[in-house]
Amino acid sequence: MISAFLGCMTCSLNRHTWHNLTAMVYFCVSEEATGFGPIFEEEPLDTVYAEDSPEAKISMNCRVRANPPATIKWWHNNWEIKLMEQPDEHYSLVGGNLVITNPDKGKHAGKYVCVAKNIYGTVISKEAIVKFGFLDQFPTDEREAVYIKEGQGAVLLCTPPTRYPTDVMYRWIYNDFPNFIIPDQRRFVSQTTGNLYIAKVEVSDIGNYSCFVSSPSIGKSVFSTPIPLVPQIEKEVKRYPADIRVRFPKTYALVGQNVTLECFALGNPLPHVRWRKLDADLPPNYEVSMNGALLHLINVQYEDEGSYECEALNVRGMDWYRQWLYVEGAPEWAEHINDTEKDVGSELTLSCTAVGKPLPWIRWLKDGYSYGKGELKFSSLTFEDSGMYQCVAENNWGTIYANAELRVVSCAPTFIYNPVKRTLLGAKNGRVVIECKPRAAPKPRFIWKRGSQLLTNSSRMFIWDDGSLEILNVTKNDEGSYTCYAENDRGKDNSTGILSITEATEIIDGPSDVEVSVGGSAVLPCSASYDSSLDITFIWSVDSYVINFATDFKHYEKRMNQVNRGDLLIKDIQITHAGQYICTAQTIVDNATASLCLLVPGRPGPPGWVRVEEVRDTSVKLVWNLGSDHGSPLIQHVIQTRDFYALDPEDWKTAVTSPVFLDGKTETAEVTDLYPWMEYEFRAYAINELGAGESSLHSLKIKTWDAIPAMSPTDVHGYVGVNGELIVTWTPMKPQYFFGKKFGYVVMFKTYEEKEWHWSTVADPEARRFVYRDRLIPNTEIEVKVKGYNSKGEGPFSLTTVLFSSDSAVLPYHSPLASSSTSIRRPSPHLDLPPLLTQIRYWRKYDDNEASASRVLVSSSVNKTRLENMRPDSHYLIEVRAYNGAGLGPPSEHCEMFTRRAPPNRRLRVYKYVSYDRKWLYIYWDHIYNYWNESYVEGYKILYRKEGERYGKVYTTGNHYFDLPMPETGDYVVEIRPRCEGGDGLISQIRVQGCLCCHSLSAASLLLLALAWMTVGL
Repeated sequence: MISAFLGCMTCSLNRHTWHNLTAMVYFCVSEEATGFGPIFEEEPLDTVYAEDSPEAKISMNCRVRANPPATIKWWHNNWEIKLMEQPDEHYSLVGGNLVITNPDKGKHAGKYVCVAKNIYGTVISKEAIVKFGFLDQFPTDEREAVYIKEGQGAVLLCTPPTRYPTDVMYRWIYNDFPNFIIPDQRRFVSQTTGNLYIAKVEVSDIGNYSCFVSSPSIGKSVFSTPIPLVPQIEKEVKRYPADIRVRFPKTYALVGQNVTLECFALGNPLPHVRWRKLDADLPPNYEVSMNGALLHLINVQYEDEGSYECEALNVRGMDWYRQWLYVEGAPEWAEHINDTEKDVGSELTLSCTAVGKPLPWIRWLKDGYSYGKGELKFSSLTFEDSGMYQCVAENNWGTIYANAELRVVSCAPTFIYNPVKRTLLGAKNGRVVIECKPRAAPKPRFIWKRGSQLLTNSSRMFIWDDGSLEILNVTKNDEGSYTCYAENDRGKDNSTGILSITEATEIIDGPSDVEVSVGGSAVLPCSASYDSSLDITFIWSVDSYVINFATDFKHYEKRMNQVNRGDLLIKDIQITHAGQYICTAQTIVDNATASLCLLVPGRPGPPGWVRVEEVRDTSVKLVWNLGSDHGSPLIQHVIQTRDFYALDPEDWKTAVTSPVFLDGKTETAEVTDLYPWMEYEFRAYAINELGAGESSLHSLKIKTWDAIPAMSPTDVHGYVGVNGELIVTWTPMKPQYFFGKKFGYVVMFKTYEEKEWHWSTVADPEARRFVYRDRLIPNTEIEVKVKGYNSKGEGPFSLTTVLFSSDSAVLPYHSPLASSSTSIRRPSPHLDLPPLLTQIRYWRKYDDNEASASRVLVSSSVNKTRLENMRPDSHYLIEVRAYNGAGLGPPSEHCEMFTRRAPPNRRLRVYKYVSYDRKWLYIYWDHIYNYWNESYVEGYKILYRKEGERYGKVYTTGNHYFDLPMPETGDYVVEIRPRCEGGDGLISQIRVQGCLCCHSLSAASLLLLALAWMTVGL
C-alpha cells in the first residue's frame, strides 16, 4: 500500500497541483517535523526622517524565521517594489531590510509593508509609515512691543512656525541666549500653544523675549525675533481677580500613558490653582507641579475618564474651568489564533477577540490577501484551505496582527507515536479504560478484539467514539490481550496491550465524625486492604484542600505505624480546622476513600453577601446568606445600620426589624424605622450559645425614598424690631429630618384679629429666622408658626407662639469679618444688645455637606479662636455670625483657606552606638521621605529626658544623626520625630542606661573576673 511508506501526507498551499503525487507526498513526510511558515521576529516601525538629516538614508527592518527560508518583498503604498525587474537607485535590500538612500519626500513618504513567503504560505507585516520631519524658521519681521501696567497680567504669543511632528518643546529666551526663563508661580510657558504667560507683571520684567522651539524627534531648534515687554509703573498697584488664560482642551488619552493638563491664571495677588475631578476623587496616581499649573496623571486607566476642573483663586476673586478627559485604548488580544493541524474533511472555526476603546473591528488575511471578517468557518476542510492566516484587529489607536498556520493533513492510521499501553492493570470489580489513539486522517474506524474474539458494545463493554475501550466490573476472567484495529481510506494499523486484574483497594478502618474543643487534638484513623504487589499511599484533604504535611506541620501530622495505615493527627485545633476530612488510599490502579466531619464548637462565622433587594421610604428588604454555626446552632441574627451622618466608621446602630426577633434560620428581614432620603449601609451578625459572632461585610450603599417631612422646627420665637418689622426665629431641623431634596421652611403669622394667615417660604435649610419687613401696629398680639417642606410636600406645623409687638429685642445685624488666620473683627455696637456671642462654622468646600459643618461658639471678649479636627491638605470655607438670645445675625463673607499636608505617618528606624570610653552616645536614623500627599520633612526634633519625667532638653537638626553626652547614672529616653510644614510626625524612642563604672578595669580585676567565670563553668 502507498501508506506503508508514505506515512502522513500534508498539503500546504493551494497554488501547488497534485499531478505529481509521489514527489509532493515525499516532501511532506521529510519536512513535516521541522518545516513551518514564516514568523516575524522584527517588523518595520513608523519612521520620521528629518529633511535635512546628514545621514541621507532610511532603514526599514524586517526579520523573518521560516523553514524553508522565506523570500522577502516590500510594498510601498500598495505597490510592490520590484528591485529585480525595475532597479531603483534609491532602494536596496540588505538581508530582509529595505534601505532607502537619499530619500525624497515626494517619492518615498507613505506606507510600507514587508511580505514574507515560503511553500507553507505568505504573511505581511504591520504597516509602517514613513514621514518627513521639518521645522521651519520663524518669520524675520520685527515684533511689536507689549505695554502693560504694573500688576496686570501679560500674554506673549509664540506663533510657532509650521512643523512635523507637531510635538515640540517650548521655552522662552530673556534678552540673550541661552538665558532661558525658568517657569514659576508667576510665569508659565504653555506646552500646547507655546505662549508665555505672566500672572502679574513687575517692573523687573522689562526686556526682550524670544520664543524658542525645539523638535526632539529631528534634533532641530529655532527661535523668534524678540518681543519687547515694557511695564508701565503705577503709583498704586491695583489688584485683579484670578483670570484663567491657559485652558486644557478636550483631551483623548491612551490607557497606560501619562497625561498632563495645563491651567494657569493671571491675577494680583498671584492666584492659587486647585484641581478636582467632578463626581469622584482625583486618581490615586496624580501629581501637581508648577505651583498647581500642571496636573500630571500617571499611567491613566479607563476609570480616570471624566470631567476635570481647575480653580484659580485669590483674594479678589475666583475663576474656574472644566473640560473632559477621554481615556481610550489600542487593540489588545483577548483571544488569538494559533497554529492548527486538522484532518481533511473535518470542521473548523477560526476566531479571535480583541479589546480596546473604541472596540476594534476584525478582518482576515490568507497568504497576504483579504479573506473576510468576523469568524472563519469551514464545514469540510480541503487541502486548498491550508496556508498562513492573519487576524487583524484595528481601531483609531493602532493595528495588531495575529499569525497562524493551518495545515490540512491526510495519512493512514499509525500507532508509532501513540501505541496501546503494553501492560494494562485493572482493579477487581472496578472500571478499566484502554485508550486507542492512533495518528490518522481522516478519522479511522475502530475494531477491538480480545485474543481472536471480536468485541462489541454490551452492558459491560463499550467502544467510545475516539476508539477507547471501556470495561465495567472487571474480573479475573477479563485478563488477556486486547488489540485495537484502526482503518481509513488511506490504510490501517493495529496495536495490542495485555490486561491484568489486581485486588481492589478498600478502607477497612475509616474515620468517623468527631467533635473537639478549641485547643484540643484528635487522631483520625485510616487503614486499607490492597493488592500486595502494589504500593499504597494515603492522602488527606479538608474541604477540597489537600493537606501538605511539609508546610502544614504545625497542626497536621501523618502517622504511618503500619504499611496499610495512614492516620491523621490534628494538633492545637482551631475553629478554622472544622470541616469535612477525606482519607484517600491510593495505588497506581485504583483508590478508596472515607470521610468524616470534624466539629469545633465556637462563635458563629460572619453571614455572607448582605444585600438590599427592595427599597422604600422608611424600610428596606434585607437578604443575607447563613454563615457557619461552628458546631453550635444559630440562635439569633442581628441587623446593624450606619447612615450618612455617622461620626465614626464604626458607628453602627442596631436596627429595628420586622419580625422583631430574627432566629438562626432567618435569611431575610425588613429593616424599619429608617429616615427617608438617607444613605444607609447594612451588616449582620449571628449569635449562638457561645456568643455573638463576627459581623459580615457591609452592603452596598443605598438611599431610601424621599417622603413628606414628619417633624417640625422647635423653639419658635419672635419679636418686633425697632422699625416695626416682624422677626421670627427657630431652631433649624437636623438634616436627618429633611426627608427629601429642596428642603425649606414655611413661616405663617397673623394678628389675633385676622382670620387669614400670612405666609412665606424660606428656601435655606440652615435658616434660623425670617423677617417680615412691613411695619406692624404696636401693642398687637401676633401668632406665628413654622413648618418644613421638601419636594414631596409640607410637614406638620410647630406649636403656635404668641408674641406682642411691644416685646422688642434686636438681633445683631452686622456681619463679622473673618480672615484666614481665623481672627474675628467684630462690629461696633449700634444698639443695646443682649449678651453677644460669635458662631464660627467651617467645612471642606468640595468634600463636605454645608449642613454638616463643624461649629464653634466663642464669647464676645475674644476676636480669634482655634479651629480643631480639620482634615489635612483640604480646601475649607469659614463663616462667622454674631449671635445673641434672639438668634443668629447675617453671615460674613466666606473665608477660604487651605490646610497643609499631614506629616509622614511612619516611624523612624533609629540606631544607637556608645563610644569606646562610654562618654558619648551616637544616634542615627534612616531618613524618612514624604509621599505625594504628605508634608516635606524639613528636619528632626530630639527630646532627651530622664525616664519617668515629662520634660527634658530639646534639640533640632537637619541631619539624620546626632551626638549626646552619655548619662552617668539613671535611665534616659531619646525621642525623635520628623519636623514638617504640616506638623510633627510620629515619635520613635530608644532607651539609654547610665553606668557608674565608666573606667577601664584593671588587669587584676580582669583576672578575678576570668577566674569567676571558670569557676561557674566548672
